[in-house]
Amino acid sequence: MTRFARVNGLVLHYRLEGAGPPVVFINSLGSDLRIWDAQAQGLTPYFQVLRYDKRGHGLSEAPPPPYTLADHTQDLKALLDHLALEQVSLVGISVGGLIALDFARTYPERTRALVLMDTGARIGSVESWNERIRAIGETSLAEVAKGVIARWFTPAFFREQPATAQGYYQMLARTPVEGYIGTCAALRDADLRGGLGAVRAPALVLCGAQDPSTPPSLSEALAQELRAPLRLLEGAAHLPCIEQPEATLSEIRAFLEVYGGR
Repeated sequence: MTRFARVNGLVLHYRLEGAGPPVVFINSLGSDLRIWDAQAQGLTPYFQVLRYDKRGHGLSEAPPPPYTLADHTQDLKALLDHLALEQVSLVGISVGGLIALDFARTYPERTRALVLMDTGARIGSVESWNERIRAIGETSLAEVAKGVIARWFTPAFFREQPATAQGYYQMLARTPVEGYIGTCAALRDADLRGGLGAVRAPALVLCGAQDPSTPPSLSEALAQELRAPLRLLEGAAHLPCIEQPEATLSEIRAFLEVYGGR
C-alpha cells in the first residue's frame, strides 16, 4: 500500500508490505522504490519489506538543494521511528548503499544486517559530481540522463528489452531536478573510507560484473574494509535488481535467511 509520512521536516513516500523481520530497501540516484519490485515480491512471504523514495525522488518531497548524506540518513531514521521499527536489515544500492552504511555506523544497535549493492565508501569525486551538476544546469536532466542511463544496464539489456530500458530512462529523466542535484551534492561530499569501524552488522557486498559506474574494484575495496563476502552478478551493470532480478533476489534472500532475523 502506498503511504506518506511527514518525518524530519518533509513528506516521504513509502510502501510497507509483508510480515516478519523488517528489511528496508534504499534506491539509487535518479530512481524510485519501483526498482525493487521483484525483490519485494520475493521477500514479502518471509519478511516485512519497507521501500521508500528518498528525499527528492519519486513521490517524496524535494526540498531545495544541496543535501548531505546525513540528511538522507536522518530521513531514514525518522521514518523508522515513525513506523516503530527498532532493528532492521538494510539493502542499499549506489547512494542507497552509502545511506545504509552511514546508518549502520551511526546507529549500529538498530542495524541487523547489510546488503550493499554497486556502491562504495566513496563514489566518484568532487570534480565529477560538480561537472554533472553543472551539465544539468547548462542543458537539462533529461539530456544528462541519456548518458547516465547507458551505465545503468548492459548493452545486451538495451538490445533485448528496449521498451523496459526506455521506461527506466523516463523514471530517471522525470526525477525532480532539485532532488537529483541535491543528492549529487551529497555524493560529492560523502567519503566514508576508513570510517566504517563502527559498523558491526554482518554484511554482503553485491555488484554487477559489468558495472562501469561503481565497478567491481570499488565493491572489492568495500568488502575488504568490512571483511564481508563479495558476489559478482553476471550479465548486469549498475542496477542488477532490474537486469538480473532473480539472481539478485536469490543472493539477498539467502543472506537474510541467515542474518536477517528469521
